[in-house]
Amino acid sequence: MPPQNVFDRFVAWTRAHALLLDVLGAALLTAVSAATATAAGARGVLVSVLLCAPLALRRARPEVSGALVAAGGLLQTVVVDAPLVADGAVLVALYSLAAYAAPWASRGGLLLGLAGAVIAPVRYGLLTYAFVDPVSLAAAVVFLAVVVVATWSLGSLRRASRTNELALVERARLLENERENESRLAATAERQRIAREMHDVVAHSLSVIIAQADGGRYAAAANPAAAAEVLGTISATGRQALADMRNLLGVLRQGPGDERAPQPDAGRIGDLVQQVRASGLDVSLDVVGEPRELPPAVGLAAYRIVQESLTNVLKHAGPAARAQVQVRWDADALRVGVDDDGRGAAAVPPAAPGGQGLLGMGERARLHGGSASAGPRPGGGFRVRATLPYTS
Repeated sequence: MPPQNVFDRFVAWTRAHALLLDVLGAALLTAVSAATATAAGARGVLVSVLLCAPLALRRARPEVSGALVAAGGLLQTVVVDAPLVADGAVLVALYSLAAYAAPWASRGGLLLGLAGAVIAPVRYGLLTYAFVDPVSLAAAVVFLAVVVVATWSLGSLRRASRTNELALVERARLLENERENESRLAATAERQRIAREMHDVVAHSLSVIIAQADGGRYAAAANPAAAAEVLGTISATGRQALADMRNLLGVLRQGPGDERAPQPDAGRIGDLVQQVRASGLDVSLDVVGEPRELPPAVGLAAYRIVQESLTNVLKHAGPAARAQVQVRWDADALRVGVDDDGRGAAAVPPAAPGGQGLLGMGERARLHGGSASAGPRPGGGFRVRATLPYTS
């Protein structure tokens, strides 16, 4: 989010142009320090330049800048007999080392600063001006040491603030990536769910309609009444498929929490068998155990697995095939199965990549902690078995 006020924009601009500001600041400080050092002669001017000019790199290359300033300070104690205005650059370099340099350089800068707090009073107080008062000398050393420690502490606080700021930025980036990944995974899961539902609704209904249409075409000439009944079944199947499609699309159009028409569940497997039987397939239903209340998603999964299995029987088992649906309400799980004695998988080539039928069965079962298997049956035909735990 971009800065909203003048202060935030100014801070953002200074961070973006830190090197330019450091160069300008170092140039200004060098000019002022050199001008005030003329009384100390050419050596004072040279030392002032050596102390102030490296501050242009205090954030870009803090270790290099600190080393150059330290060298200038040591040179001053040798060639200049008086303190300089440029000595303030030492504190700026120390702050920059504590705030921006590597930890070893920060600690080294503190040690050099404390050493300078002792060397400067001795060099200029004792040797130059012959201050022999031990109390005054000790007070000067303590004062400079406190200034050095305070400067280094401010730099360390700045380092901690930068570290915390970078950590917050990194955390925000990771959270944003996590949200994007979660959204992507949710979208992928939703697409797979929609693909399963669309396949189950469309494939089953069209298979029933095609089977009825083929039977009606042969019966039309000999038995017009049977043909009319077939057309009625086709019409009812088409209306049911259209209603299912509207319900599914209605859920997609509405937001979370909207109430839609109820989805099929395990209790409607009997209606499904009757519908398929009406299309001409010889199919029986065997229910074992006492039915119980299921979570809507588990009941829908059981219904869709049986629906897809019967759709495959209509499509692949061949004429005069028979099918049997088993629904077992066991103590721990609902188990459903569909057997047929037709040609099964041998009648069709392998499924094309991306097929939704058998793949969708396995996905539905695993989604609720169960399992599903499908394959040729001993003695001919095809078999589907699925287990759906009551509590996934």
